This record gives sequence, structure tokens and C-alpha cells, in this order.
Amino acid sequence: MVRIMKRAEEYVTPEALSGKMAEWLSCVRGAVAPRPHLKIVPARCGLIVVDMLNYFASPEGRCFLPAAPAAAARIALLVEAWRSFGGNVVFTRHCHTSSEDLGMLGKFFSDYIRCGEPEAEIVTVLAPRTSDVVMNKTTYDAFLGTALEEELRRRGLVQVLVTGVLTHLCCETTARSAFCRGFEVYVAADATASSTEQLHLGSLLALADGVAVIMSTEEILQTCMESR
Repeated sequence: MVRIMKRAEEYVTPEALSGKMAEWLSCVRGAVAPRPHLKIVPARCGLIVVDMLNYFASPEGRCFLPAAPAAAARIALLVEAWRSFGGNVVFTRHCHTSSEDLGMLGKFFSDYIRCGEPEAEIVTVLAPRTSDVVMNKTTYDAFLGTALEEELRRRGLVQVLVTGVLTHLCCETTARSAFCRGFEVYVAADATASSTEQLHLGSLLALADGVAVIMSTEEILQTCMESR
């Protein structure tokens, strides 16, 4: 019997995230062989915060993800750490200027994020600074049709750490695209969120199998401390 997934589950809260994180890592690392030769180097790694917009991450958003606030708290820790050592932080903003630039998304979804509307803004807790890069995009892949790759290369970055929403859509597609472009890819499992735990964990498992190293925010922050 196929279980029908509910949409936008509150599968994790900020208070329960540590316990869930342990479950996810246990599941991923029990299913996929480790790759100890791949190690995140914060100074060479661009932190990409994918689409943490009011549309997805604010309770008033039209497509609010109840798991997003828990991820936002972890993303904030990573952003603070990256800024503290002069690292590179890139925010993406998914939005459209009109219904004419929806592409295939227009055939899958009835609503879209309009550039300039309040819901297209990055949530206040993660407000970008002038030193950060903010890039608009119109599809799942943050590299497609943007200057993201050129910006990362220009800064001498060879790794990316993917955070944000939705794990199985924009985050996963961006991670795969980065991999295909020759970047080492890391994903913070507790700093990403999806609409259901099934989709979130499924995406982490798929990425771990052949695209990305899955880590916790705690592990990444420890690496940052050790690299100083």
C-alpha cells in the first residue's frame, strides 16, 4: 500500500531538531559509505542560503513550511560563523517578474513568487548584509541563468555548503548542479527543510549516495573552530 504524503508537515520544531538530526545522520550514514577524504574547508567553501523567503519561512507566507523556522535558526548560526571569519555567503531569491518567465514551474504550480512583493524578501532573522551576495533565480537550480558559478570561481571557492528550502527541490537541484560543475558539495541536514520528513530524508539519502557530504550544523561549526 502506498502512503499518501501530507503537505507541509510540522515534522520538526526548533526544540526537537537535535534529536531529529541524530536520527537523520544515523539513517544516512547507515546507508551510505563514508567519504573521509572529503573535508569541508570553510575558507574555500561558499555558504549558499537557498530561498529562505517569507513565502516559505514566515508563518504568514502563502507556502509556509512549518519545518522552516527550525532550519532558519541553524542557518543563522552558520551565517554568523561564515561572516566571523570573512567567509563568503550567498543568498538566493526565487522570484518571477511575470507569468511569462515561469517555464515548467507554471505547469506544475498555480501560484508563483512575484519579485518585489513582501513574500519575496529574505526572512528578517537572515537579513543579508552588504558584504553578502544576493542572486535572483527563476528555477530550482541556483546556477542556471545566474552568475553564481562565476562569482564562486572569482572568489577562489571550490566547495559549497547548501542550506535553505526546499531540501528535495531547489536545494537538491542546486547541489547536483554544483557537483556537475566540479564543486565539492556539502549539505547541512538540519539547516535545510522540506514540506515533509519523507521528502527531506529521501533527498538527503539520494544526495549522500553520489553528490554531497551530509553534515550537521554542529559538525560544521566544529570544523570552523578547528580551522582557525
